[in-house]
Amino acid sequence: MIDTGYVRTMARYNAWQNESLLKAAATLDDAARRQDRGAFFKSIHGTLCHLLWADRMWLSRFAGTPKPTLRIHESGDLVAEWDDFVAQRSEWDGRIADWAMSLSADWLAGDLVWFSGATQREMRKPRALLVAHLFNHQTHHRGQVHAMLTAAGARPDDTDLMLLERDA
Repeated sequence: MIDTGYVRTMARYNAWQNESLLKAAATLDDAARRQDRGAFFKSIHGTLCHLLWADRMWLSRFAGTPKPTLRIHESGDLVAEWDDFVAQRSEWDGRIADWAMSLSADWLAGDLVWFSGATQREMRKPRALLVAHLFNHQTHHRGQVHAMLTAAGARPDDTDLMLLERDA
């Protein structure tokens, strides 16, 4: 399904795109970042917080990192202050990159069993599928944030994966 090269590329893409969104979001004031814009997690800030929450939740399952203490319906409130959010996003993008670099094909080939708070049941799925889900989920919500930023007058960078620079 996927291999370690895909995971490493998507981890780099994740960090690159988050940097672009945060740079664009920083051009708005806090009220504009928190304005309800009709998205599922309401605002730019809320959607970015949910995305960080989900990344932390999946990494806790994949790598044993601390999981967030809030539940999914509270995830839009994960980090209250913008500067704190920016610092945490950068930290977790680094953790995702480090995890991606440590992955083996054998790990990807196995299954993961976990209790899903969203479905309220134990689940078992192929790890490769769940890793693809992690990156797909990021892309989905970053697309929402990109649209909200653009509507607010901010200008994030292009999102095309083909524009991601190769490793130096």
